[in-house]
Amino acid sequence: MALTATIYHFALQLNDSDRNVYEQAELRLACHPSETHEFMLTRLLAYGLEYEDGISFTEGLCSGDTCAVQVRDLTGQITHWIEIGAPPAERVHRGSKLAGRACIYTHRDPDKVLANLRDQRIHRADAIPLVYFDAELIPAMAGQLARRNTLSMSVAGGHLYLEFNGQHFESAIRSQMLQVV
Repeated sequence: MALTATIYHFALQLNDSDRNVYEQAELRLACHPSETHEFMLTRLLAYGLEYEDGISFTEGLCSGDTCAVQVRDLTGQITHWIEIGAPPAERVHRGSKLAGRACIYTHRDPDKVLANLRDQRIHRADAIPLVYFDAELIPAMAGQLARRNTLSMSVAGGHLYLEFNGQHFESAIRSQMLQVV
């Protein structure tokens, strides 16, 4: 019998003074059995940090052919392709061509992710940021994960302040552009 995804609930409050985005949302994220909690939490942070009208989670690992988070305009066209983890160069290339705007959020070692993508054929690689956090942030959040969660995200001056299930966390938001072939 195949294992099914576990559903996690998040009451998200977003206060991003860097982009003037202030939102509240009730989110349900499915965590596939082959997906780590760190991957799922990175998806959640990417959603909040890239929040705009039309943003949504996709089927992620289950679909295999799409990104984890995307933004669609009113016509249904994908305008922002958001990858998580350490995606293969082919998917990043496809997403950048399809959407025109792409980024990668990772919970892994950013140097290794960049090394795997370096010198690969990726459309507009120099315009694709790899975004990452302090190494201890995501594992610490995973230790506080419950089936029902509250998350308050505040962004100011490129710094992320979180209150996750009553615990306080913070991290710099770092990014590096991919290398051009």
